Amino acid sequence: MTTAHLTRAEARAAGFGGVAAIALVGLGIAVPVAALLVLGADTPPDFSVDAYLWRITRFTLWQAALSTALSILFAIPLARALARRPRFPGRIWILRLFAVPLGLPPLVAALGLLSVWGNNGFINRMLGEIFGTAPLSIYGLSGILIAHVFFNLPLAARLMLMGLERQPQEYWKNAAILGMGGWTVFRLIEWPAVARPAAGAAGLVFMLCVTSFTLVLILGGGPGATTLEVAIFQALRFDFDPPRAIWLAVIQIVLTSLALLLLRLIGGEDERSQLLAIGNDRLDATGRLGKSLDIVLIAAGAAFVFAPMAATLVSGLSADFSRLIFRPALWQAIATSLGIAASAAVLSILVALLLIRARFAAPDRPTAGKLAVDTLAGATGSLVLLVPPVVMGAGWFLLLRGGRSSMLAPLAIIVTINAMMALPFVMRVLETAYRAVLNRNGRLALSLGVTGWNRIRRVDLPALARPLRAALAFAMALSLGDLGAIALFGNEDLATLPWLLYQSMGSYRTTDAAGLALILGVLCVTLMIIADRSPAETRENRR
Repeated sequence: MTTAHLTRAEARAAGFGGVAAIALVGLGIAVPVAALLVLGADTPPDFSVDAYLWRITRFTLWQAALSTALSILFAIPLARALARRPRFPGRIWILRLFAVPLGLPPLVAALGLLSVWGNNGFINRMLGEIFGTAPLSIYGLSGILIAHVFFNLPLAARLMLMGLERQPQEYWKNAAILGMGGWTVFRLIEWPAVARPAAGAAGLVFMLCVTSFTLVLILGGGPGATTLEVAIFQALRFDFDPPRAIWLAVIQIVLTSLALLLLRLIGGEDERSQLLAIGNDRLDATGRLGKSLDIVLIAAGAAFVFAPMAATLVSGLSADFSRLIFRPALWQAIATSLGIAASAAVLSILVALLLIRARFAAPDRPTAGKLAVDTLAGATGSLVLLVPPVVMGAGWFLLLRGGRSSMLAPLAIIVTINAMMALPFVMRVLETAYRAVLNRNGRLALSLGVTGWNRIRRVDLPALARPLRAALAFAMALSLGDLGAIALFGNEDLATLPWLLYQSMGSYRTTDAAGLALILGVLCVTLMIIADRSPAETRENRR
């Protein structure tokens, strides 16, 4: 008996592989979470009087809600302007620019935002010349909001733009013939096109902001602007207050679960199938005033996204590389970062392939066991979103008692956490490609008797070469820019590029920080370009 594309033996092996992958991911999440729950049960807090827990929880939700609202509210007119001006000069480059924040490490973005919006940044200098004072502060809630909008506005705008440009061309022709005004066009044609992508983007942005760590750590500015993840890090690294860290982590898991449930309920169209929208002629957008407003909106959106990246580039090029490149710590951090990133990416791809292959292993008449494996394999990719890297790291940190006695265990933990962090995106890249390979080559391979490892080596892997390269590059970029896992275990003997950059910023070595940010940014963006050059599906971020 065979499945549609696999022999019985292949289906059995795929099922066993899926069970092993599910068990691996489950243990990677369950062990640190169980450690937090067990250790926290000894010292439960009194939630009725613990104002600190409630204040941190309220601020986490408040900044996430504000960040989501601002990102979506600004994205709607920007997407509308881009849709109305398909022949805007440089439009395709603006859309490509909007893809860059997806692969930009939060630390690098934070440094660029400080250069533009900081106390001595371009914006405050300009406002100081006009008003005689610098009214903006990048630290605190305002800085967190600016940073989150920087990352999430381009993502939301691109998703809505795709919805607008999928509207039939006849809609715009009829609107022009009927002489519909701008508000009528928006209410009857544009809003139905952007409503569902906007809802899906809002749910995703909210979850990303709830789990934001690096941006809040750098730009929070103090106890008054601290989220749960930053509070967990501070409780373990600075105060060494495990009970408080444990209960903060439990609250974070509950909030993340609720945010993921919200994302599932809101849903939204699957907009991952293309990176750049194609564009339609808009006969309803010929007015001079409307054209001027659209140009202003597009230029403002592009400047908002481009300015921090340009500032990072300028600051980085002015760094003293002749001194920086002779620092042994730099090369050690680069080697450590690349080693962790490559290991995490390979592990993530192996686990993803086992899970994906298990999903296609159900026979024509599936048993209850195989249906359970199929369901669990599909859910495992999203399960890792429930427990952010800092929370998993906190559990392992307490189990290993800081991990100071050996480098091997912390390295393994960091690689595992980074691999699980990339797993949902890697599965998204590979699953559709693997389904296409099975549909195209499955029956032919069976008819030729090419099965087992021989089939994997000669048929499946060559056909998946380009999606695999995309998944590898994207997973490596995610791992290279991550500060969440290394933040707890980092020390002089175990340092990555983000950790070295964070130390330089903390000790006010701004020149070194600028050079490190440029190196890290170039590495990550290069990997993202490699990923986007493959015919893989597009991805959302992160942080």
